[in-house]
Amino acid sequence: MTTAYRTCPICDAVCGLRLSLADDGRVTSVKGDPEDPFSRGYLCPKGASLGHIDADPDRLRLPLVRVDGELREVGWDEAFHAVDQGLRRVIEAHGRQSLAVYLGNPTFHTMAGILYRGPLAQSLGTRNVFSASTIDQMPKHVSCGLLFGDPFAIPVPDLDRTDYLLILGANPVESHGSLCAAPDFAGRLRALRERGGRLVVVDPRRTRTAAVADEHLFIRPGTDAYLLFGIVHTLLAEGLTSVEVPVSGLAELRDLAGAFSPAAVAPVCGVPAEAVVRLARELAGAPTAVVYSRVGTCTAEFGTLTQWLVDVINVLTGNLDRPGGVMFPKTATAEVMRTGEPWVSGRWRSRVRGLPEVLGELPVATLADEIDTPGEGQVRALVTVAGNPVLSAPNGPRLGRALEDLEFMVCVDPYLNETTRHADVILPPPRIMQMPHYDFLLLTVTVRNYTRFSPPVLPLAPDQRSEAEIMKRLTMIASGQGADADPDLLDEMMLGEMIGGGVRTPSSPLYGQDPAAVRSALTGESGPEVLLDAMLRLGSYGLTLADLRANPHGIDLGALRPRLGELLCTASRTVELAPAALVEDAARLRARLAETPPEVVLIGRRQLRSNNSWLHNVAPLAGGSNRCTLHIHPHDVARFGLDGQARVRSATGEVVVPLEPTESIMPGVVSLPHGWGHSDTTQRVAARQPGVNANALTNDTVIDPLSGNAVFNGIPVALSPCRDSPRP
Repeated sequence: MTTAYRTCPICDAVCGLRLSLADDGRVTSVKGDPEDPFSRGYLCPKGASLGHIDADPDRLRLPLVRVDGELREVGWDEAFHAVDQGLRRVIEAHGRQSLAVYLGNPTFHTMAGILYRGPLAQSLGTRNVFSASTIDQMPKHVSCGLLFGDPFAIPVPDLDRTDYLLILGANPVESHGSLCAAPDFAGRLRALRERGGRLVVVDPRRTRTAAVADEHLFIRPGTDAYLLFGIVHTLLAEGLTSVEVPVSGLAELRDLAGAFSPAAVAPVCGVPAEAVVRLARELAGAPTAVVYSRVGTCTAEFGTLTQWLVDVINVLTGNLDRPGGVMFPKTATAEVMRTGEPWVSGRWRSRVRGLPEVLGELPVATLADEIDTPGEGQVRALVTVAGNPVLSAPNGPRLGRALEDLEFMVCVDPYLNETTRHADVILPPPRIMQMPHYDFLLLTVTVRNYTRFSPPVLPLAPDQRSEAEIMKRLTMIASGQGADADPDLLDEMMLGEMIGGGVRTPSSPLYGQDPAAVRSALTGESGPEVLLDAMLRLGSYGLTLADLRANPHGIDLGALRPRLGELLCTASRTVELAPAALVEDAARLRARLAETPPEVVLIGRRQLRSNNSWLHNVAPLAGGSNRCTLHIHPHDVARFGLDGQARVRSATGEVVVPLEPTESIMPGVVSLPHGWGHSDTTQRVAARQPGVNANALTNDTVIDPLSGNAVFNGIPVALSPCRDSPRP
């Protein structure tokens, strides 16, 4: 029996795990690592199932290549040559703008995914870059880019020191946090209340998070911006502001907020005016306070406005960049994503709908348009990495039909699923236990400064390839260097750029050193590990990969500290409270004040034992609360004459789904979990409980215009009985 320590790679909480493995490599036990200074032994059901996820017998092991219409197992060299031939054929016939790439959420949870996704996209030479970011988080990046000049300067709640926490559109007791990495989020919320703090949750459902709060307020989906504007209005009108950071645009903000009095917003959002006023006064009066909002509000039509108003309130109450407020973590690695220059977007636009680029990407909501619409630049070939957009993207069934018309498709994925079944080549990465792990992205949003590295637990078999090699060889092929090019050349190129920049930059720890000496000092068993060592040496804490290896339980780097001055890079060098793009979108919000809301709207739902579309094949997590049902208030069951299940229709499609009546959801709102609808898959557990694809109901023509994010919450739907179908 072997004991190994590893960071859990499943969600955003970065919990430390203690694993026991048998001699044959099977994980026999998963427990929380009590010596991890951040997670302190915490373990959730998903983490406890890591061994089952790792050893899933339905995972692909060898590459698949389509031959005579059928996917067949082949060797790695044959697979990479098939990729080279397929991409070359499309490029020669249609040019590089006929290529597209989609990067799924798990690319943020593996070393190779985050390190090589950028080089791969660049090497394809196309503007058709899509990712899961425009499914769930792009409004936060855009808001931070406009406020602070840096889309990656994301302030997180200082959970362990705050006195007051207002949560909107987030359910961290089940999701474990999002863009806010906090192991045992529920325990931290309990600690907040035990030290005399106050927790308020605003949500259309009485979620598990709402159930542990001091107060829960129902709100109509998609109207959070109205509530937040009502709070801003009250803070300004009653002189409750205490701005502690350099700002500009305060007068313009005051003018904007004038139309959004509590009395004006209450009929729209459903939160009583007196409650709006009270929230503003409580936030202003608390010793420290935080407003935190995530996926539920990012995935609404006014997602960017909502994220902006969240931090506007944090600024106005004096809680930005302050202990107990929202703060900016400082990572152990160099912050390579930050340029120090004011952020811009819209450098190019999509071919069909003219949607603007954001962070080098186009909205995934227009991917099907780019495939379906003839003309110069029509997408003819697609590369996907760790993504299942047929289930996760808006109007997924339409996208699935579009994939059938591609001339070539290659997927890096461990499963044959609803998306990869359309591929000509599938390249499966190895098991989780066979890969090194470091959370480059998630460690930028931790509620405490912290770092931890996990080496591979098990070696690769001779017939396997590392995820890093797969990504690097794809990149070399895409750049035109062929299937036989040395993939390690990409690592050396990346290292050369990092080291060269470091030795030339006066503020760098490597300034003035000999690049060759720096390179020779780096250690690591693989390209990703050497790159990590370089990034650690370029960081602010003076750490190396050897230091992280010597501390397998992780290293506590201390409480969050004020650092806005290091990050602020707007043109004015102030926090810009009223950027022109947001002022313009606020006018659109104001115009909606007089509109009549839809009779019934659909929202998504987080599940404790599920994560997007890829944990439904894990037997210990199946069943119980991990089911695809429609949460609906009993009043609406009676109002629409429903019984057992219902037909749910939207502007784009319909589904038939079992009902789960509950008074935990407000009348006029129904909730369907995300990531279901399994079909044409070899995942046997998932196929036995397929559920329905919620994104058959989402409209790919409706987006948040500032970020391009798809809209999954507040979707108008119609409900009707479905007595012609068998009851569940």
